[in-house]
Amino acid sequence: MDKPLNILQIESSARKAGSVTRDLAQDLVSRLAAGRQVNIVRRDVSPGLPVIDDAWVAANFTDPAERTGEQKARLSLSDELVAELKAADILVIGAPVYNFGIPASLKAWVDLIARARETFRYTENGPVGLLEGKKAYVVMASGGTQIGSEIDFASGYLRHVLGFIGIGDVEIIAAERLMASADSAVANARASLGDAAQRFKMAA
Repeated sequence: MDKPLNILQIESSARKAGSVTRDLAQDLVSRLAAGRQVNIVRRDVSPGLPVIDDAWVAANFTDPAERTGEQKARLSLSDELVAELKAADILVIGAPVYNFGIPASLKAWVDLIARARETFRYTENGPVGLLEGKKAYVVMASGGTQIGSEIDFASGYLRHVLGFIGIGDVEIIAAERLMASADSAVANARASLGDAAQRFKMAA
């Protein structure tokens, strides 16, 4: 029997009903899971996550064996998020473009999972990601920003930060410039995610 596929689905759209990224990301997850044993963990960060502060940074940089109970509690959510990420074979991130970048809630998630000694480490040759061997799909939507253009500060950032923690196999699927032509943008994105799911199944 094949090992179950572990999928971590991160949602960050402020909209619950009518969200393009939520709809497309769920479609992709369903296609990836079809015909397979899967474990799916869904994490909706849109309600907001704690922003790292001085106490969090101090706890994070304290040797784990020397952390106080208060410091361990301060890192507990981050530890949970990191554990979800480590366990995942596939990461699916729903990321709308807000004001040319990613939602603040998604940036807070990045800050909580990008941790030295946990998801990356420093070496004499620079930082090295520790989460190799995973596949990431970033499902994006924008009102007027063309993904990959000079005013898109979302897709490049996510690709970079995922690579920083060792996830170099990143595929971006975008329904872009919805305000110009929503129907065709969504149709094109859905076709792209169908192709992506098919490629994954052929490679599995």
